[in-house]
Amino acid sequence: MQRKAYVPGVALLVVLVAGCSSGSGTDGATTDSKAGVPKAAAAPPGRYRTLPEPCRAVNKGVLKDMLPGAAELPDDQKAKAYAGAAELTYDTDRRVGCRWKDEAPDAVRRLYVDFERVVSYDPAVSDDDRAKAVYGKKEAAAKLPAAPKDGGKDTRPGGSGTGKSGTPSGTPSGTPSGKPSAGLRVQSQAAASPTAPPASPPVSSGPPATTPDGLKPRILTGLGDAAYLDDALTASGSAAQRRTVTVVFRTSNVIVTVEYTEQPSSPGATAPDSQELQEKTQALSAKLAELFGD
Repeated sequence: MQRKAYVPGVALLVVLVAGCSSGSGTDGATTDSKAGVPKAAAAPPGRYRTLPEPCRAVNKGVLKDMLPGAAELPDDQKAKAYAGAAELTYDTDRRVGCRWKDEAPDAVRRLYVDFERVVSYDPAVSDDDRAKAVYGKKEAAAKLPAAPKDGGKDTRPGGSGTGKSGTPSGTPSGTPSGKPSAGLRVQSQAAASPTAPPASPPVSSGPPATTPDGLKPRILTGLGDAAYLDDALTASGSAAQRRTVTVVFRTSNVIVTVEYTEQPSSPGATAPDSQELQEKTQALSAKLAELFGD
């Protein structure tokens, strides 16, 4: 009995498959369910790919001004004080920071600089947009007072505000300062009525701490793409009041934080002056912003 040959059938199958692939009218290009639908372009990367070395980002002249006690130290200790201490980091292209400490006879001062490069892992969201969101959360957490109805003034050092660093003209020098942002408790004297005893005994023999309107926590203009300043006064038990001025600004996909703190050595000393600390912190922030210029 003669066997049946199956070769012609196999050949026919090959011909049919070839016909399906070559006769589609697309010059050999395969199609799928997404044919004809253009792919969305990935969001552009951030402008900055690296970060400055933080401990070298602040020049010695600025450090001498912000850490005056270091000038009195022996040379080896002075060099160590100006060198700062780098923050521990595992990716220097993503986040770096440096801290300085100055223990002078009159006060203890601390300076902190932080650089954060924001990266978006969502291809539909750019690094800049992600950085805007991160900065927005920081600003919201600061709980800044509402901006004045006139829109505020340029409060940069040398800016077009109502006096140096936004201090209203006519404010007497030496006016006690220190009113913190919302949520902080400040010692103050209750107003006493001439016909009734005060509601509570005074907690301090000195005048209450206040902050001129031009020096309150606020949005800053002319610094990076967005910026704000916070000014907080805190006290712990019998310790002297400690003032911390913080400036945070964003430039493209990098967020920079500058934090400057001063605490008098004597518990009964006057609270550190807002204007002086704010001027120094803003001046340093402006210099750091230049590192990200064109």
